[in-house]
Amino acid sequence: MTKTLDEIAKQLRDANKKLQLIYAFNGTGKTRLSRAMKTLIAPKIEGDDTPARNKILYYSAFTEDLFYWDNDLADEGEPKLMIQSNTFTDWILGEQGKGNDVIANFQHYTNKNLTPVFMEKDGKKPGEKTYPSVTFSIATGDDEATTGIKISKGEESNFIWSIFFTLIEEVVSVLSVPEVGDRSTNRFDTLEYIFIDDPVSSLDDNHLIELAQTLATLIKDAPQEGPKFIITTHNPLFFNVLFNALKNGLKYQLSQNDDGTFSLDRWNTDSPFSYHLHLIEKLKAASVADGFEKYHYNLLRNVLEKTSTFMGYEDWADLLPRTTDGTNDAYLKRIVDISSHSKHAGDEQPHLSKDDKRVLGYLLSETANKKYEFADRYRMLRKEGAKNG
Repeated sequence: MTKTLDEIAKQLRDANKKLQLIYAFNGTGKTRLSRAMKTLIAPKIEGDDTPARNKILYYSAFTEDLFYWDNDLADEGEPKLMIQSNTFTDWILGEQGKGNDVIANFQHYTNKNLTPVFMEKDGKKPGEKTYPSVTFSIATGDDEATTGIKISKGEESNFIWSIFFTLIEEVVSVLSVPEVGDRSTNRFDTLEYIFIDDPVSSLDDNHLIELAQTLATLIKDAPQEGPKFIITTHNPLFFNVLFNALKNGLKYQLSQNDDGTFSLDRWNTDSPFSYHLHLIEKLKAASVADGFEKYHYNLLRNVLEKTSTFMGYEDWADLLPRTTDGTNDAYLKRIVDISSHSKHAGDEQPHLSKDDKRVLGYLLSETANKKYEFADRYRMLRKEGAKNG
């Protein structure tokens, strides 16, 4: 049954489950779903100034919009990552003194020598502190450090996630105290949902697995009567780890239909990787009907990602057909990359040229029915082939 994102948000709310885990391709509408959920759970009511965060916390691309760079080029100062005014950041860093926890979480997933330095200012009220910006330094040895570092986009995402994750840890810790009057704060007493959208944009597989396991443990530790968790992701490995670690939650596949509506289908299997068989059949059907469109490249990439993860390959591109000299075909990888992860997908035509259809058909025929070796054996066979060649 097809639905709007608003209707899917209602479906998630009405399920009334502690955990709901959703897998969806990039560009399907995960971030928009987080907004629909926010509007549903904490609608704006005229005359009511209660912040939405009292009922729902969410991490998504919109969360990252709270942070922006001031490069201070005019005065040749240090670049600063600015934090738009919000009470929770000030509360976590100031009143709760969790700055060191944020730093520890950030360094764990990036670089132990890369240190955020929070800029503290006096707030409007006596004794109040605000934290409008942060700079970064990196230790270079001999008690020296290089200051004014502008971190990468991936490191920035990890930093923002570290703040949010520290907040979630505090939420679980506070609400685990059964007596409301004994809690260190009542800020979270009315919190109903925590929505997390793809906190894994730049992690390697080892850290990604560790993050998924840590998040799963935190959700298990959260009190049953506390907030409910909704997690969305496009990453098959992250989804798979959470899928297997959190047995009692509901798991779904979110899909966007050709008419712009959406489907939220239950995952009624013990293994999420079986879904790739459905994707292959869908690709084959489109090939027979000469109905390839741009999103079919996304389906093919998803199949390759699932297969490479399961087989232990470092890169899904290792499964693509190789050149005559046995090396990876950079052209084919680039075609799949461009066609499945366009930054302007919403503005583009869905139709493919004849040449793009030909390439997609070739890739499907070369990968869908191929028997792949597991990665360790694959590497061993290649080494033996090189020796004998």
